[in-house]
Amino acid sequence: MTNPTQRYSTADFHYDFPPELIAQRPRPDRDGSRLLHLDRESGRVEHRVFRDLLELFQADDVMVVNSSRVINARLHGIRQNGAPAEVLLVHPEADGTWIAMVHPGGKLKVGRTIHFNDDAQLEIMEVLGGGLRRIRLTGLDWAGLIDRYGTVPLPPYIKRPPESEDETRYQTVYAHFDGSVAAPTAGLHFTTELLDEIASLGVHVVEVVLHVGPGTFKPVTVDVPAEHTMHAEWYRVPRQTADAINEARDLGRRVWAVGTTVTRVLETAARDGPIRATEGWTKLFIYPPYEFRAVDGLLTNFHLPGSTLLMLVCAFGGVGHVLAAYRTAVAAGYRLYSYGDAMVVV
Repeated sequence: MTNPTQRYSTADFHYDFPPELIAQRPRPDRDGSRLLHLDRESGRVEHRVFRDLLELFQADDVMVVNSSRVINARLHGIRQNGAPAEVLLVHPEADGTWIAMVHPGGKLKVGRTIHFNDDAQLEIMEVLGGGLRRIRLTGLDWAGLIDRYGTVPLPPYIKRPPESEDETRYQTVYAHFDGSVAAPTAGLHFTTELLDEIASLGVHVVEVVLHVGPGTFKPVTVDVPAEHTMHAEWYRVPRQTADAINEARDLGRRVWAVGTTVTRVLETAARDGPIRATEGWTKLFIYPPYEFRAVDGLLTNFHLPGSTLLMLVCAFGGVGHVLAAYRTAVAAGYRLYSYGDAMVVV
């Protein structure tokens, strides 16, 4: 387990792996992925397949999923000089503008424009921190722009352009709330049939929303994790979900978080005690040492070295246990990252 008195540097969250383990395509079968099972108390590791989750649940457990849906947020247009430009939409603002990341960032200053044929034009309104811009659209509306010119925003470590298969596979089967620019990848392994089987065990499957932003891929570049700045992400906890979790905790039943996004939502909502039905923006950064208030089991994919996501998993499972499990997974040839295999920490 994590030492509650030890302070870690970013360098403590690194591991070595061959790049060919980064999954470039999804498996043919969602729930056929490998599943590394880590006991967070003993550090014991078992090799399973994803459907073996059915053996780990107990009646009246609660499993929480993130129902945010990935939008086709990556746009390719032309600058005023005819050179290409890329836009990654992040989130809309109340005044009708959007916050976005643009490339090449050094060329796209305030007042510069990006054109999409004769249909639409984006104008850079404001340069914000963290590589972000505020942009305004004329011509098409935002929905029309995304529908006509948007593509699936695959992560930067997938070294191929998006294909038609990604429209469905880079999306959970339960996604229905548009807003993410990256998938909550732990949920990619579920099928509707597997979810039905889980529910038949008496497990209560409930949802939260966290619209995943591009900050999920932002590496921690400072030596001290506490000095890293998280991008804010919008979340919502429905009343039904809050009630189910609070009842489970009162009865001593377990709460399972499907992914780091769900974990951050629940821990944000549980800061002052029981889970609250709430919505807003969270910048919660979970790294060791951290006392979890809402989560008993964590289902997650494997994450980049030195990332905020890996730090969260290490805070939950123990730095030594998690990194040892990662080394075991690498030696066993597990597939890594968004389209890769899964890990459960209980």
